[in-house]
Amino acid sequence: MNLYNIKHPEEQVNFAQAVRQGLGKDQGLFFPEVLPKLNNIDELLALPLVERSQKILSAIIGEEIPEATLNSMVKNAFTFPAPLAQVSDSIYALELFHGPTLAFKDFGGRFMAQALSAVRGDGKITILTATSGDTGAAVAHAFYGLENINVVILYPKGKISPLQEKLFCTLGGNIRTVAINGDFDACQALVKQAFDDAELRQAIGLNSANSINISRLLAQICYYFEAFAQLPKEKRSEVVVSVPSGNFGNLTAGLIAKTLGLPIKRFIASTNANDTVPRYLKSGEWSPNATVATLSNAMDVSRPNNWPRVEELFKRNGWALSELGSDALSDAETEATLKAMYAENYLCEPHGAIAYQVLKDQLQAGETGIFLCTAHPAKFKESVERILALDLPLPEALDKHNKLPLLSDEMDNDFAQLRAYLLK
Repeated sequence: MNLYNIKHPEEQVNFAQAVRQGLGKDQGLFFPEVLPKLNNIDELLALPLVERSQKILSAIIGEEIPEATLNSMVKNAFTFPAPLAQVSDSIYALELFHGPTLAFKDFGGRFMAQALSAVRGDGKITILTATSGDTGAAVAHAFYGLENINVVILYPKGKISPLQEKLFCTLGGNIRTVAINGDFDACQALVKQAFDDAELRQAIGLNSANSINISRLLAQICYYFEAFAQLPKEKRSEVVVSVPSGNFGNLTAGLIAKTLGLPIKRFIASTNANDTVPRYLKSGEWSPNATVATLSNAMDVSRPNNWPRVEELFKRNGWALSELGSDALSDAETEATLKAMYAENYLCEPHGAIAYQVLKDQLQAGETGIFLCTAHPAKFKESVERILALDLPLPEALDKHNKLPLLSDEMDNDFAQLRAYLLK
């Protein structure tokens, strides 16, 4: 598999290098030079999730990873389902929160851990990543206890839910967590600075587990096929997918699935008040505002890292960006949507609610809508209970971590401090 740096196409790497390196020169994102066209979509959709995913990822990655190794990587990573739940006559929820940390990031995080273990070679590895909520838990649990791999996770202090924090800041061992006095974009900027520091990168074997790592992204392609596999065959021709969007990795994966041949009619990028992309699609002007804190905190991103990959796909496929639907919801609208969904007997959380409402607003006659449910409602226990006036029991995966003490360090938004911390 050959990949190129979108910023500097002359920089080319194979899959193993892309997984180990994370980012290219000048913080450029790696992207596959070739994406195959799968001609056997119906046959693939008839297979179980793991077997289908093995074939899809094998077609993309090629012979660089031995078939038996890749099959084992997928089997070890995808140990949980992604059920499609019908919410109304024409709208379905793809529930991606049935993994160990109850969020969609389990798919990418666990596959990346398997991939990195398979291609790592000798020497130490330090995973440095920023999280706006769910990435931290998925990465921490995927890499916890792996030999010679240290993980450092940055998150914005006070800007993720208490349960999200407990899920990844209570592990210890090879997992270190740092609460940064700043927002998610500040955390992400610190990660980028670390990658720009060649001496630091070499000294600690720096790698990233954000959705900028290609292995995370490839894993996410698989659940779009899983959604189609569960749809009645007569509903597969006019499918619209609404994606709750923060860093835009999830949407990128869906667009790759469409490029491979999955017959998705169109996509909708659904955001909260951090609406850089919806405004850009309307005006043609890229003008990020300061990030604001919202109920849907995992989407509190004003400068989405994966957007260059989205534009690259549209350009390569000859698609017009005007074909991409989008809209943004306020917190008040999100609360109203959660109540309306609950009245229709579907319990959701803020991120999924945004994707549902924007889908509902933009779905046309004869179309079937799928929206992504990216986290379990209990991960947002405080806000969901307040909005819906109910008592939400904690799943076991959350409850056991909720009882443990936080092990996080705290740090100002200062790269010199972070550098010293990483070299410790």
